[in-house]
Amino acid sequence: MTSTDARPPLLAMRGIVKEFPGVKALRGVQLTLRGGEVLALLGENGAGKSTLMNVLAGVFAPDAGSIEIDGSPVHLRSPKDATRHGIAMIHQELNLVPELSIADNVFLGQERRTMRGTLDRTEMDAQTRRLLARVGLELKPRRLVRQCRLAEQQLIEVAKALNHDLKVLVMDEPTSALTESEVARLFTVIRTLTEHDVGVVYISHRLEELEEIADTVTVLRDGAYVGQRSMHATHRAELIQLMVGRPLGELFPREAGQRVGGQVRLTVRNLTTTPTAGSDAVPLHDVSFDVAEGEIVGLAGLMGAGRSEVLEAIYGAGTGVDATIELAGRRYRPRGPRRAIANGIALVAEDRKAQSLMLANSVRFNASLAALNRYLRPWRTVDGKRERAAVAAKVAELKVKTPSLATTVATLSGGNQQKVVLAKCLLTHPSVLLMDEPTRGIDVGAKAEVHALMDQLARQGTAILAVSSELLELIGMCDRILVLCEGRLTGEFHRDPARSAPFDQEAILAAAMARAPAIRTRREDRA
Repeated sequence: MTSTDARPPLLAMRGIVKEFPGVKALRGVQLTLRGGEVLALLGENGAGKSTLMNVLAGVFAPDAGSIEIDGSPVHLRSPKDATRHGIAMIHQELNLVPELSIADNVFLGQERRTMRGTLDRTEMDAQTRRLLARVGLELKPRRLVRQCRLAEQQLIEVAKALNHDLKVLVMDEPTSALTESEVARLFTVIRTLTEHDVGVVYISHRLEELEEIADTVTVLRDGAYVGQRSMHATHRAELIQLMVGRPLGELFPREAGQRVGGQVRLTVRNLTTTPTAGSDAVPLHDVSFDVAEGEIVGLAGLMGAGRSEVLEAIYGAGTGVDATIELAGRRYRPRGPRRAIANGIALVAEDRKAQSLMLANSVRFNASLAALNRYLRPWRTVDGKRERAAVAAKVAELKVKTPSLATTVATLSGGNQQKVVLAKCLLTHPSVLLMDEPTRGIDVGAKAEVHALMDQLARQGTAILAVSSELLELIGMCDRILVLCEGRLTGEFHRDPARSAPFDQEAILAAAMARAPAIRTRREDRA
């Protein structure tokens, strides 16, 4: 993008204040966006990013402050007002109707009609084709949205936004579930939009992405404006310090040579699964490994490699599981989450909102749910005092930002919701902790806290098996990395450089694409 600093702002938000009961979410925040610019909006979870953008999208009315579009004051009292002024927002959870066609979604609420009052399908389909072409999609307008891949749905949202006189596009964590090639495709669409003077506000916790796509960056902290920088004239360390208000230190506290390799806590041999008909689960084939106390073992692989399926099979949430599994030398048969918890296994699921939390319930309810048996009186009623004290202690230990234990989990930021999930797992006192994408969708400060917690638990003897799509996270946190490809174990790598297969990013990626011969398993290495 050419320099736009001399041009008047396309969007100016000044002194924005927004309060909710017990929470001052925004305290005099400002934001300036110029046409043709990609502005990264950074801040920890709970910093006020989503609230500010919901004010811009007309979802929330500000308690104070002003908004200008092209130099003229505007009052955005509803999403329709925002749309009328050329503002569109693509939320992290996409707002498409799965059972409707692409064309029906693109024209939802603004359907074209014939002279007789019936839907003008011909015109709607033709316009949808033109809009899809602008975002690089060749899909039939009548195709149901539920039949489209997530990356396609993301671009359908962009096409929907283009069906208006688009001036400002807000994208909230648009790449959290996309592959590298899909991210590259999305970035191409964003660059095309900015070439036509559309201003883009881009929210993401992935700093490496922002360095590639963003022109400027605005940082919020605790609901307040911290500063704005040119993306290309600042450094990652400076941005992190602005976000968290302190030098972050080492993001990955795990060090080579730490105590690992004690008693084997989890042994898995010949893990094979047969998913039910119609399931999108990946079948596993003869997967074998073990995890020792005090050890963090990572599972790497591309999407569809079977990483989550390994954790679900061990936890008893998988189907058609055939394996020999031992816990500290004792035979264990996975027969459901309740049995897993009773045997000292806990799972941090990939999708916290759909799989781990009851969003309409309180922090206290969610945190103690899996461990209620620990707080039962002899006559099988819950000892509320002990339960509340245990939850309060864990919430304080994990630094969950919440007004109270009675606060509804849905109102917390993503990072604090993830901490509630961790509290829920840790209150069961697990000896084996399964973690599926434990830092997905949380900011860099919360990531550092999760990494420190993993390191602390490992030092205390917990065996951890973790899945992450961020290879650098696995390399930074794990003692060993197991690589899966299409449900098969294709490689094993070690933090210790003296081992036969030390950490090597290219070699790990090659194994993830099955371009490398399978590396010896740990058992064979010991022999």
